Amino acid sequence: MASPCRKMASRSLLQFVTCFGRTAARNSVFRQFSGSSVCRATLQTNVLTERTTSPWSLMAAVCLQRLPVISADCSPIEQQFNTMMQQLELEKSMLADHELRLLEEAERMSRKQAGDYDSDEEDDHRHQETVLGQDLEDAWEQKFKNFQPAPRIRDDVDKDLTSVERCLADSLVLLAKQQVGGSELWLLPQTQWQEGETLRQTAERALASLPGAAFKATFLGNAPCGVYKYKLPKPARTEGSVGAKVFFFKAILSDSGPAAAPDAGFLWAKKSELQRYLKPAYMMKVDRFILGL
Repeated sequence: MASPCRKMASRSLLQFVTCFGRTAARNSVFRQFSGSSVCRATLQTNVLTERTTSPWSLMAAVCLQRLPVISADCSPIEQQFNTMMQQLELEKSMLADHELRLLEEAERMSRKQAGDYDSDEEDDHRHQETVLGQDLEDAWEQKFKNFQPAPRIRDDVDKDLTSVERCLADSLVLLAKQQVGGSELWLLPQTQWQEGETLRQTAERALASLPGAAFKATFLGNAPCGVYKYKLPKPARTEGSVGAKVFFFKAILSDSGPAAAPDAGFLWAKKSELQRYLKPAYMMKVDRFILGL
């Protein structure tokens, strides 16, 4: 019994304090690491448990828009403003080269008729200018009369809801026929989220999985622009599946690919036409992030 006490007494006070500090630090580090590991494992277990027991399935949908191809018709006030600006521009502008040429030719013609001109100068102009400016204007006027612009309204194409070329002056939204429960509904293209992918990847997969479509789109960011929560019909509900939470992502059409078949199961609708196909509650959510460009 005296031997251990003698050894303890033989050690210096500094060595004893240093040894005690190392032991305490080792024990505290070990306890902190163990506690954090237990907490992390508990959180992961809770997340996995929530995923497996949640009655709501995650889904992602894409709001694919085809932007206007041509400019929209001007309103009456826009037409008046455009006319006023053109008149101001005409009054404040300087003469163009063609207008100066017309004035010079008119002055030379008046001097010819009055007999007050230099024959050498007129001979030089005769060799230089074989076509008068007025003749050019007459040719341009004839070309303009023969020009026929393409029609802005095409009844045969504008009534075809499956054509991406309809209503070129409006912005169109892609709708697809989706199976929800035991019924088919017109919705934005959507699909269920899978383990290991982001919600944007799910939205891209929803667009790529449309039958008979080869759309190429540019997605506008990685964050959803809206969310919609719905319950399944009562006959389709189960204990593990009550409904779904749909996250919407916006995209712009860059290439439509080949023309789709009439029975492809999707259509292109203007914003004013969406209420014909979408349910009121769904339409209220979609109307918040669709711009009527």
